[in-house]
Amino acid sequence: MRVAVTLPTVFEGQSLAQAVGSAADAGADGVEFFDWENADLDAVAAACDEHDVSVAGTLAAGAGSSIEETAPAMTDPEYADEAVVDIERSIETAADLGAPTLIVTVGAEQDHLSRAEQRASIERVLSAVAPAAEAADVTLVVELLNVAVDHPGYFLTTTADGVDLVESVDSSSVKLLYDVYHQQITEGNIIETMTDNLDAIGHVHIADVPGRHEPGTGELNYRNVLAALAEAGYDGYVGCEFFPVGDPADAVADVVDVVETTRQ
Repeated sequence: MRVAVTLPTVFEGQSLAQAVGSAADAGADGVEFFDWENADLDAVAAACDEHDVSVAGTLAAGAGSSIEETAPAMTDPEYADEAVVDIERSIETAADLGAPTLIVTVGAEQDHLSRAEQRASIERVLSAVAPAAEAADVTLVVELLNVAVDHPGYFLTTTADGVDLVESVDSSSVKLLYDVYHQQITEGNIIETMTDNLDAIGHVHIADVPGRHEPGTGELNYRNVLAALAEAGYDGYVGCEFFPVGDPADAVADVVDVVETTRQ
């Protein structure tokens, strides 16, 4: 298991290149960021080379990263072709960066469509882009989000629905992003849910509840969560996607220390 840092949240206010150095100094193995279209990708790549860290993942562009109700989304068949194009060009960028994962979000519920119609549209988009992901050796990780606190109206919220979607697409390059913060709010039962569905999980994000702050500030026992994840055989990245209330570097270093204990 390796530790990645979502740069814009943890090291807010730093340039991506500066934040790469901060993440590396804290002991992280990889980094993540969101808006690749407006990022200085050459500077990020150079900083990663300098500090010997990897790009763990980035977020798809356009209709491949829709959350808000007014944005084009793969839940709406009208935007399916647009979503395919946006995801495929994001796959190319992820591959160029050497990133093993690309985060996609399915978008908000569409009032004019049934859930079955929206679910079918999502599956069509993911099935269409799966061959490009497989060819590029990039795993698309579909994110589940909570609707109770942060993202009202988002379509895909439960682990069961996410696993069903992944199984329907039936590609080794389409899995779930399991964000412990979101799923604690949505359904709880974190350890059992993660370990029972590990085959469908391609990436993990962590933050405590409430507030999306660093582990140790809320209700979750992250030592137990990460130990169970390691014991179950997860060998991917654990991404620190939180807004620290304490020192950001110390928050990352604490996660690194916990993960290192799982390797012993």
